[in-house]
Amino acid sequence: MPATVDGRTDTGKPTRRTRSLVDSRTLVRIAAVALTCYLAWLAIRAFGRPYDFFDLKIYHGAVVWWAGGRDLYAFIAPQTTIGFTYPPFAALAMLPMAPMPIGLAGLINVLASLATLTVVLVALLKPIAERMRWPLWFGVALAVPLATAIEPLRETLGYGQVNLLLFALVMADLVALRWRARRSLRGPATGGTVRRFWLSGAWAGVGIGLATAIKLTPALFIVHLVLTRQWRAAFTAMGTAAGVTVATYLVAGRATMTYFTEVLWDTGRVGQPDMTPNQSLAGMLARLYDSMETPGLLYLAFAVLLLAVGLSRAASAHADGDELTAFTITGLTANVISPISWTHHLVFVVPAIIVLADAASRRRAASRGLRRTAVPPSALNALGGLRPPIWYPTLTGLRHAAAAVALYALFLISPIWPYEHQLPAVSHYQDGLFGALMENSLAIALIVLVAALPWRPGAEPAFYAEQHRQDRAGSTVRA
Repeated sequence: MPATVDGRTDTGKPTRRTRSLVDSRTLVRIAAVALTCYLAWLAIRAFGRPYDFFDLKIYHGAVVWWAGGRDLYAFIAPQTTIGFTYPPFAALAMLPMAPMPIGLAGLINVLASLATLTVVLVALLKPIAERMRWPLWFGVALAVPLATAIEPLRETLGYGQVNLLLFALVMADLVALRWRARRSLRGPATGGTVRRFWLSGAWAGVGIGLATAIKLTPALFIVHLVLTRQWRAAFTAMGTAAGVTVATYLVAGRATMTYFTEVLWDTGRVGQPDMTPNQSLAGMLARLYDSMETPGLLYLAFAVLLLAVGLSRAASAHADGDELTAFTITGLTANVISPISWTHHLVFVVPAIIVLADAASRRRAASRGLRRTAVPPSALNALGGLRPPIWYPTLTGLRHAAAAVALYALFLISPIWPYEHQLPAVSHYQDGLFGALMENSLAIALIVLVAALPWRPGAEPAFYAEQHRQDRAGSTVRA
């Protein structure tokens, strides 16, 4: 017999109205995703530059040269002065593309980069989507083209760079740390040995270690792990980086010795510090001084200051239970203090935009709760004895939302290129102070983010609970 609910007969079949509503929402979402992809493509064509896999051609030529038995670091790309600048482990990882035509290698790199970007955005957006009750697929489908359109990602894909792959390795450790913290609260995972090991997060640190072996700047994440006393992940990362480097030495001893004794210290091999796409602190100071070289002592003083600010703020974010912001600030700090940070290196802008947008959403949701619930006398006194006005939820979090939109727009438009200048031919002040400001705009934004990116207390409950338990244990021991 059909069941009755509230006096109505329930046949167990969905009504046409409900089915139509679901279908129409899905169609609207699909249309929104398609429109976003189209607009992202228009933005890339409007604000991007000719790429033609320029960097990938250098990598491809270098590994072909190396596979032929010649010195890896003696390779110079035709019609350029640029050679291979990564550690030899990166060359080993790229060696399978040596027999491929450059077009196929570029296509594989683009597809792999987009796939890893999608997986990373799933991991970053899932907690936010669950809290806000969004369909995860819809949020990710919108986020991928939006992220691809901004300067660091379109440059990475267009040049055939590896930055998204390194970003994914670092973010994999963030996910592993998240899983490990949750398992410490909920108990061990069930299933087979491999599944239990994977879900336990015991491998946290492997991604950072591999990224450090490919490119040295991710080593700053190891420093963050040490400062926040995440010892197991820190030692795993150090062991992975050291083990991979030693293994590379056993396979390619000559190239390894050449890299660590010569190439690593040859800063001129990468490019001039004052080149416009170098949006690090060193590049900004060189351009502000209108010099081809960075003023050394001034750079060292500001770099140490920003390093201290970035690492201390990342540690505070971790202590307050927001490990995503902690990792984001650490990645941005590495970009700022590195002597060379090309615009395609700045991929940590993506989680910075996510953090700002989520901070705005969380504050607005909290203000709605303040309107609906009874306000304690202490809160009323702080508000001058008045309840928050009805428009308060709308304005709460507005500055964070505006910052997220402004940051996205800045990296979408990338105003550095209309004011690109190169010494000694053209002064960096050719277009006046406004031109100099625009040419350094991305570097300025990075420094502001390191100093002011807000974290979201309790955004990662597992981390927060773990830290709280450690603090309580420390208090008990001290007592």
